[in-house]
Parts: sequence; C-alpha cells; structure tokens
Amino acid sequence: MSGKYYNPNGPRRKKKMTVGRFLKRYSFWLVAAVLFVFCVVVTVGIVKEIVGPKNPQDSQLSTEQGGIDGSNPSNGADSTQSTQSGPSKEVLAVLDEAKNLANGYDYVAAIELLRSFEGYETQQEIVDTIALYEEQDDKLVSQTKQQLNNVPHIFFHSLIVDADRAFDGDGEEDGYNLYMCTTAEFVSIMEQMYQNGYVLVNPHHIAYEVTDETGTHMVYGDIRLPAGKKPFLLSQDDLNYYSYMIGVGDGKNETPIFVDKTGDGFAHKVVIDENGYPVCEYMDADGNIHVGDYDLVPLLEKFIQEHPGFSYKGARAMLGVTGYEGVFGYRTKPSYEGKMGTEAYQKEVEQAKQVAQCLRDHGWIIASHSYGHPRYGDLTAGRVDADSTRWENTVQVIVGDTDVILYPHGSDINSWRQYSFANEKYKILYEDGYRYFFNVDSTIGWTQITDTSFRGGRVNIDGYRMWNSAEKLAVFFDVESVFDPRRPTPVPPLSGSM
Repeated sequence: MSGKYYNPNGPRRKKKMTVGRFLKRYSFWLVAAVLFVFCVVVTVGIVKEIVGPKNPQDSQLSTEQGGIDGSNPSNGADSTQSTQSGPSKEVLAVLDEAKNLANGYDYVAAIELLRSFEGYETQQEIVDTIALYEEQDDKLVSQTKQQLNNVPHIFFHSLIVDADRAFDGDGEEDGYNLYMCTTAEFVSIMEQMYQNGYVLVNPHHIAYEVTDETGTHMVYGDIRLPAGKKPFLLSQDDLNYYSYMIGVGDGKNETPIFVDKTGDGFAHKVVIDENGYPVCEYMDADGNIHVGDYDLVPLLEKFIQEHPGFSYKGARAMLGVTGYEGVFGYRTKPSYEGKMGTEAYQKEVEQAKQVAQCLRDHGWIIASHSYGHPRYGDLTAGRVDADSTRWENTVQVIVGDTDVILYPHGSDINSWRQYSFANEKYKILYEDGYRYFFNVDSTIGWTQITDTSFRGGRVNIDGYRMWNSAEKLAVFFDVESVFDPRRPTPVPPLSGSM
C-alpha cells in the first residue's frame, strides 16, 4: 500500500464501463424487465377483450385522422372523423338521439336514424350500436289482438300537494278524500307499476285510423315490448285548477278567481321551466310561490326521464280539460275578458297556448273533458252538440285539435254495445273529430274497437277506489303500501260527482 493508510470505505477508482461489462452485470435485470412489459401488454389486452365497454356508444375505438395534407379535420376536413379522445361531437349527437329512441323500444327508428348518418359504415361506434339495437329489437314481442283489446286505463284528478291543507275538515275535505290522490301516493304508484312491468302507451299505439282502398277505418297497431312488459294507458281529468281548490270564490260566474294562500294545497298553474319542460306553480300557506313537481304532469315527466323504459315511444298521459274556468290554471274563459281587461286576458290566452304546445312537444295528448262538465249520458243530442261546439270555440282554439274525449263523470253516451251512427250523440262527436272515447268503468282493461271508434273504460285511482277495491287494484300496485297515512279514514261513500 506504499505506506499509505487504506480506508476500505473510502472512494474507489471507477472502472470504465464497456458494453460487455454492462451486459454481463445487468443481463438478468434486462431479461426480467422485458418479460414484465410483455406480460403487462398481454394482460391488458385480455382484460380489454373481456371487460371492455359493453355499450358501443361508450367505446372509443376511433383515432383522429388528419386531412390529406395532414391538417386537422376541424379545419375543413371531414368533421365526422373520430378523435383520439373518442367519437366526434356529430357522432355522439346522433348516438344520443338514437339512444333516446331505443330507450322507448323504438329500435327500428333508432337504426334508421343511425344509418342515415353519412358515412356511418366508417364509424365503428355507430356500426356497433346498430348491431346492438338489431339484437335487442329481435327480442321484442308483439302484443296480440286480444292483449290490445284489454289494455288497462287508469286515471287521476289533480294531486294533493299539502295534505294538511286539503284534509282540514272543511266542506271540501270529503271530495278530496274521495276523488284525489296525494303526490306521494302517485309517485309510489308509478314506481310499483314500473317494477311490475307496466309500460305507458298512448291510444294511437293501440289502434289508429287509416284510409285505403276499402275506405277510412281503424286498424290495430303493432306494440312490440320486451317479454313480460305490459302496456297501459294513463289520463288526468280536469287539468284546470278550479277556483274552489286554489282560492276563495266561484269562478263559474263571470269573475276569474286566482290563487290565494287560503287554497287547499294544490298546484295552481302549469308553466314552462328554464329547460323547456312543463312544471307547476304552487302557493304555500304563507303565500310563497314555488315552481316544480307539484302535480301529475311534472311528476310523470320526471319519472319517465329517470326511467325511460316506462314510456313506449315517448308516450305520455292524456290530459282532459274543461273550459268553464279556463285551462291549465289560466283564466281563458272568454267572458272573463270584460273583468280582466283585454291586455291581461290576452296574456292568459297566450301563455296557455305556449303551455299547450310545450305539452304536445313532450308527447302529452290534450283531450276534451267537455266545456261545462255535464253528464253526456244524461243530455239530449242537442245539448251534447252545444257543449261540444262551445269547447271547440273556446278551448280547442287554445290547446289545438284533438281526437280524444274523456267523458265528464265517466258518463258514456251508449250502453256496452258498439257505437253506431244511429246514435245521434255519437254521430255529433264523430263529426266533431273524435275517434277515441273513454268512460269510467271499474272493469280492468275494457276496450272496444270498431271501424270508426276506439272506446275504453278507465279505472279511477283515488281514495274511494283504494279504500273499497284494494284487491282489484292489486294488479297494478299494493294499496296498503302506497296509501297516504295523512288521508282521513274511513273514506266516505260516493257523493255522486267525479
């Protein structure tokens, strides 16, 4: 060591690292690293194949492709090309539109839409979605004619928002208890019907009018649903918000009655929210106005948005309106103009028209419930004609044409026998454009379809029916579990009005 002290922990002279020396020292770790990377790649590939996205709309198979000169497609090249982050916005838009159709079991329309997209064959997401929808469409089952002849129809009146105000012991309490449901009961009923496989359809899905070489007549529709699903019809009577429900006074005379905090706990008007959907205004006991899900329309609309499979091809309920106090909570009775002034009256009319269009745009069917709510079965043909004409002149001009009538009080113009033009009342209503006629019948699923008419019975869902016919309603829902504990019991006997 030449006399120098040797420190074994001191710095050592580094030897020059050659390629051979490097490979000799690290060959084991190099081989291990290569094998590890290989295993990772293989494993990821297998996992993607097994648990990759099942919904082709969620897959991101395409990569961005530049134009011929390598430019970004957004600068004039084909904007439908996919990007590295997934499908283009145009592809996503058509996939989303098709998904909305498929959610309502209209796979045929969804496939047609996707195939109308220019160059869809080059878009793997669209091709995969078409294949998926074709597979799902093949599983649908057509309803038989017998099934279409027995589609049940349930209906409600305005829903009670505040049970304490409705059931406060005044002169209206018994009527509310008999003929109304609370919002909580309605939501529970819809949830149970959804779980029990019911799917909302409209009457035009069941049968519709055509004109061919044999003339104009009704034909059965082709409702195709997954096995185990059951179609049903739904309607609401008196979407008018009468004065006795929302304030003080009698709007049947020439004085319009508007909402007051002394009302009985109901919504008082259908309005359009910031997203373009129909909702309701509601005034609480302190006089504060709230906007939201305060009646059947917004509650059902929200439920279908959350459970799109509850609605067949976008179906919504039928909404029956009278005219003697206005429609949808707007005071549109023509004689009100003198008391309100022309400007205020025309504002009511215009807002009601906008609401009617909004409802139609979202699939709701607006139906006649007569002008003055008389029992058509007890009227002469002349009085039926007069009432129907008045509805056309004062209500139809606001809500638009309709071919559906929901008989007030459920009072039909004929016995159980088929309609014929020998029945003067039927002839009048037919000439007024009606083809779908609904009474109130406790029979579940009573339907009668002829060459000129679709006629059906409706089952009232209310306090009276739930209290007295729980076993009959069990086909739809369990009454005990939905019955609102705030409802006074026993529910009183019928008072003869509906």
